[in-house]
Amino acid sequence: MALEVGIVGLPNVGKSTLFNALTRAGALAANYPFATIEPNVGVVDVPDGRLETIRQFIKSEKMIPAQVRVVDIAGIVRGASTGEGLGNKFLSHIREVDAILHIVRCFEDADITHVDGAVDPIRDIETIDTELALADLETVLSALDKAQRQARSGDKEAIARAELLKKVRVPLDDAKPVRSLTFTPDEAKLLKTMGLITARKVLYVANVDENDIHGHGPLVQAVRQRAEIEGGVVVPVCAKLESELAELDEADRQEMLTAVELVEPALATLAHEAYRLLGLQSYFTAGPKEIRAWTIPVGATAPQAAGVIHSDFERGFIRAEIYTLDDLRQYKTESAIRAAGKLRAEGKSYVMKDGDITHFLFNV
Repeated sequence: MALEVGIVGLPNVGKSTLFNALTRAGALAANYPFATIEPNVGVVDVPDGRLETIRQFIKSEKMIPAQVRVVDIAGIVRGASTGEGLGNKFLSHIREVDAILHIVRCFEDADITHVDGAVDPIRDIETIDTELALADLETVLSALDKAQRQARSGDKEAIARAELLKKVRVPLDDAKPVRSLTFTPDEAKLLKTMGLITARKVLYVANVDENDIHGHGPLVQAVRQRAEIEGGVVVPVCAKLESELAELDEADRQEMLTAVELVEPALATLAHEAYRLLGLQSYFTAGPKEIRAWTIPVGATAPQAAGVIHSDFERGFIRAEIYTLDDLRQYKTESAIRAAGKLRAEGKSYVMKDGDITHFLFNV
């Protein structure tokens, strides 16, 4: 199942430009403060050079990278939670995402109007945080009343739910995000069922101009300081440049990247940072039909990793046969890896490592 992220931000911060670049959607969206209530949804491949390396040794019909599903909603404005702009009609579209990509404007441009009249990334972050917190508060208050009624019957699950709702209400009453709290494993599991947007981890995307591609300027530094306080991550992205890169073929793209002193498109960095933020990693399956990357949490066992392919694989798991990319480089073929005794047989307790190349044996 693809990782899912939701893009939020004020109008005119570069959300649509970034979305189009991420999904190579073509023509950029118009500069309208309230473009649509319905979200744009795209699927983005996660760049991973290891797939191509595997293909050098194992001939295959196709390569399938891991994917991220991106949901881009209408720009949020101050007062959205009370009906300003498009109100919060769109928020249901991002309640179930795994992480939030918060696009913050860190560039000056007299031709692109700022909804508050001037560029101030910290004020913008606080505007979005406040509106999302108020929307979550409405959800919590509605659920709390119901949970407290059910808890009176002595139902343990209802009691736990009511207690957790009271806990998350505290920061929300001050328009602060739920992610500022610390939760027990049981609370964290229950929290996931509540659909609270501010409980999601945030990756700040500092949209910079072409003169500050690496994000050394004061506006980005301010966002970094803010993110550091709350354990977030910041990736500087020039959405305008990325949209141009997305339209080029591979040779021209590499030439342009070299010219601006980037190793890879910032959007690739964005995907990798999202994985790190959420504690995710990839393993690979490889054969004549396909070479494929699969997304799993760091710490997943071999049966859990198998279950990502199909639940039958997890239920009937026997063992995993695993080797590494270094093994493949050294021995060139799977049969040579096996002959050298480097193909490892791992059981149910094996904890998967990033980059494992794996065959699962199962019996249903």
